[in-house]
Amino acid sequence: MFDVDWMGQLTRDVLRERLPALIAEACAWSVGISDRPHVERRRGRLVATGGTNGDRVARGQALSGEEDGRLDLGDARPGSFRDVLNAVDADGVVYADRFDQEVLEPFVLATCVLAAERARATRRAEWAELLDDLGEDGRDLVGVLRAGEWEAPLRTEAEHLVLAALADVPLLEVEAEGLPLSLVRTAEALNREAAPPPAPAAAEDPDASGAVFLARAALSAGGLEQPVAPSDADRLLRALLAEGIEPEELPGVLPHLPLAPGTAEAVLTLLDAGR
Repeated sequence: MFDVDWMGQLTRDVLRERLPALIAEACAWSVGISDRPHVERRRGRLVATGGTNGDRVARGQALSGEEDGRLDLGDARPGSFRDVLNAVDADGVVYADRFDQEVLEPFVLATCVLAAERARATRRAEWAELLDDLGEDGRDLVGVLRAGEWEAPLRTEAEHLVLAALADVPLLEVEAEGLPLSLVRTAEALNREAAPPPAPAAAEDPDASGAVFLARAALSAGGLEQPVAPSDADRLLRALLAEGIEPEELPGVLPHLPLAPGTAEAVLTLLDAGR
């Protein structure tokens, strides 16, 4: 690993500047969990307990079970945000894994991009030396970040910051705090889904638009596994832009691509961070 501690420190500084936004995103992500059916794994099988997560919280019962979850999230207060993260959803996925994929990964990547842009603008000599050490030309900021390996430790720090703020807070309070932003995110998603593809003829099938055709060609050429996961949002964005799709076309194109939940949002977050 190269001696690039100054860049690692810069990513941590930017993360702490964005901490209120991270906490807000975490709260918004939690909205609706209390209304979902509660399930737990018993002898390797998922079993519905007959009520919602909110029902168990009201009775003071733990949401997490003994067969799932992470050791570092153990000993959680029943009904707390930490307890939620250690529980499983109806698909058998630990909520903490979903939180990592849907919130932490895109947020940390966008934070790293912002830090790289700041370094490029304010520490030009050090930035040039860093690029030389990493063997990068600087045109692909995400590539620079991956070469420097700053994302993984920053995700760990981001998780610690979220837990320090929310771990023992009751789920219902976290949901209430996140409701306003959750409504905004829902409206944004609905607008993206309702947006027409860029410049189609009035009666044209959206799936046949030129931008969507190019986007699908970029997916095939890029070798991305489908549906594309949020962790590959940066590769997807690079592939789409390289194919000649304009940034303003992306919100109308993404709904027509085979993407996993959260990927479209991650792509648009990266796009906004890079502007």
